Amino acid sequence: MHGDTRRNSSTHRCREGAGANHYGRMTSLSSPAALWPAARVRGTLAVVTGRGERAAVYERFGQRISADGYTVAIFEADADAAAAWIETADAPRVLVGSDTGASSVLRVLTQGATADGAIIAGTPVDVDTDGAAQPADAERTACPLHLGVLGTDEARTAPVAVEPVPDAADLASIAVPVLAFHGGADTVALITEASALLNAVPDLELLETVGGLHDALNDQSHRSVAASIVLWLERLRSGDVHVPVVDALRQAQRAEVADV
Repeated sequence: MHGDTRRNSSTHRCREGAGANHYGRMTSLSSPAALWPAARVRGTLAVVTGRGERAAVYERFGQRISADGYTVAIFEADADAAAAWIETADAPRVLVGSDTGASSVLRVLTQGATADGAIIAGTPVDVDTDGAAQPADAERTACPLHLGVLGTDEARTAPVAVEPVPDAADLASIAVPVLAFHGGADTVALITEASALLNAVPDLELLETVGGLHDALNDQSHRSVAASIVLWLERLRSGDVHVPVVDALRQAQRAEVADV
């Protein structure tokens, strides 16, 4: 993976900043639009952007997750490229999608994409597939810093065609664990409807960002979301995502320890 990291870093016109930030327009459709390599790689995330998003939207996310040892690559609305790129990356290999990027990630998983897990956020319930209708910034996030990012030309792109979430029969074929985040106050896609839609995924963990809006990875609770992601990734690395790495010591157990 270290060899791949150097190759991908050098193939694009990048701007370097704090936290080993690399982003720019790529010369190859199979290469990420942005890359945050980890110093000591514990795994790899390939992030697929949502409606109207460019790689700069995920700079904060990439810096934070890569600081914990997970290389983060961003693909602009191209889940197929993300799935192809991550095949040779360091495991665990996790596909990540936000908004319509979540739909695309779910679709490639139903088609047998090589991945060890997936993380989705703000899964859309009903989308205009021509991509013309995009959520307003105020519907996406209440984080003032992220609102500032969304207001820049570097963060936004013209509408492109998007795809809906696969149907329940296809979702039932997904063979890897999926961690999903959804805002409790999301008006773009109601959490009750998203939950019902995702219920067909066999191994699903759905977390609500309390009072959160549509961009669950970049809303006011972004620190707690990132922490939850790292905990989930560490469980995935252990071989069983359902077994906690850290757990609460229950009252009865504390009493037993005290008696020793």
